[in-house]
Amino acid sequence: MSAVLAGEGLSITLGGRRVLDGVDVTVETGEVVAVMGPSGSGKSTLLHVLAGLLRPESGTVTLAGSRLDDLPDAARSRLRLRRTGFVFQFGDLVPELTVGENVELPLRLTGVPRRAARDRALALLDELGVADVASRRTSEVSGGQAQRAAVARALVHEPAVVLADEPTGALDTVTGERVLEALVAAATTRGAAVLLVTHELRVAAWARREVHLRDGRIETPSVTW
Repeated sequence: MSAVLAGEGLSITLGGRRVLDGVDVTVETGEVVAVMGPSGSGKSTLLHVLAGLLRPESGTVTLAGSRLDDLPDAARSRLRLRRTGFVFQFGDLVPELTVGENVELPLRLTGVPRRAARDRALALLDELGVADVASRRTSEVSGGQAQRAAVARALVHEPAVVLADEPTGALDTVTGERVLEALVAAATTRGAAVLLVTHELRVAAWARREVHLRDGRIETPSVTW
């Protein structure tokens, strides 16, 4: 395996506070890595820096062989769109679109024809057990259904990296397990690298490795299971 996502010496100050301080992290192809730590430890900020949503003050981010942090905004957005998928705690689906249209969105933004995008979206929704709600608005489905749709949206364009920020935080245990199964399957069967931010031990247990943050620094060496 090779590192498809790597951050080296990442530091950033937000609101006058050093949120990340010299953090190194890598995720290899087909690997699931959990980033753990208490609230305020810098977990979500690390994810945003690795995604290119925030620029580090120092350090580098490499995504799928390309240096991400020093790209111009437009190029960084294009690379992020094609090579990454995102799953957030509350799904963050577009309310004006149907569930199916939400899943199609990354494909349509990268130029995939509508029919092909629809077919791939429906196939993935079916794989996740929510194809029956594809034509509904997001306000008409349960939280669990919306989150599984968010996972489908993150995976539909076959990204190199999936970034998940507390993806089961708003779900019951059973539904959360199904979401985690889908994320792990993305790594094991689709060859994606998955970085999973969580504060829950039961969620981190799905990962191959854990990285622990405290006060913006790696607290202990990575733990490999």
